[in-house]
Amino acid sequence: MGDVRLMKGNEVIAEAAIRCGCDGYFGYPITPQSEIMETLMIRKPAEETGMVVLQAESEVAAINMVYGGASCGKKVMTSSSSPGISLKAEGITYLAGAELPALIVNIVRGGPGLGTIQPAQSDYFQAVKGGGHGDYKLIVLAPASVQEMNDFVDLGFELSFKYLNPAMILSDGVIGQMMEKVELSDYKPRWTDEEIEKISGSWATNGKKAGSERNISTSLDLDSAKQEVFNHKLQAKYRAMEENDVRFEKIACDDAEYLFVAYGSSARICQKSIELAREKGIKVGLLRPITLFPYPTKQIQEMLGQVKGILSVEMSAGQMVEDVRLAVEGKVPVEHFGRYGGIIPTPEEVVEALEEKILGK
Repeated sequence: MGDVRLMKGNEVIAEAAIRCGCDGYFGYPITPQSEIMETLMIRKPAEETGMVVLQAESEVAAINMVYGGASCGKKVMTSSSSPGISLKAEGITYLAGAELPALIVNIVRGGPGLGTIQPAQSDYFQAVKGGGHGDYKLIVLAPASVQEMNDFVDLGFELSFKYLNPAMILSDGVIGQMMEKVELSDYKPRWTDEEIEKISGSWATNGKKAGSERNISTSLDLDSAKQEVFNHKLQAKYRAMEENDVRFEKIACDDAEYLFVAYGSSARICQKSIELAREKGIKVGLLRPITLFPYPTKQIQEMLGQVKGILSVEMSAGQMVEDVRLAVEGKVPVEHFGRYGGIIPTPEEVVEALEEKILGK
């Protein structure tokens, strides 16, 4: 094994950013994700890799700094928690509209409004359905462990540059604040100017080359006909994501007669719920979406000939359950169980909900 440590999820995001060759982090403090920027400040990566770490004057400033760095072909990122992501939403849609790669981390807290600093999963709609204006999508990765917090930083950048589209790590205060053993990634050097030219020379705004057209980074086109063509291009890109980059995990599904669908910390709780349910003779499995967009719709549909009912388990009033129902198309019952406002459900509560809502006990 490589460099193995006991670390907090937020700290790991920072460490993974340094190790994956990130060029710049621009953020603003908000609980429960402030340790990401604090860890970067303590680590002082500028002395180690040259990575820029800056606390902006606001969330709006931070996301626009990300836009500037991304337009130059740099690996740049930001992080925040729910209300802060709302403030960044305009900049995020500009990134999507300009087809720029960037990584955004959301360590979700309970809402609406300022809500609570306790964990929740009530930003699913914001992450997966847009959040900002216009027909755009983010690549959304949902880690369920501190190890995945590490792994998804590099993966987020990889997918972001593959599709020229911003990517989001959608986690929550449970995984951001918990400590687990993690194997840290090996160091990758930051890209040189020559490597950036090779990777992103066709779009990055790094100076006009003699005899070539200048690159312009913008999401604006006042010609409706051209804008419609561009929107068709975006939709084709999103379909390519759905075809090629869906990620998911199945647990105890081989003989399952019922199914939990849950992501992130809720999926961890469901693993214990599976044990408790099976002790009662209830054969239940778990399908864990790892990418919330692109969503594992086909993988849920493949379970329909096998399972009698599905329970969507979320720390929200019911958001992902809509995508589960769209996948199922009314072929089996789909119900939702959730706790709100920062309350974390227990495995026993999940089993009780399965028995009541799906088995009718």
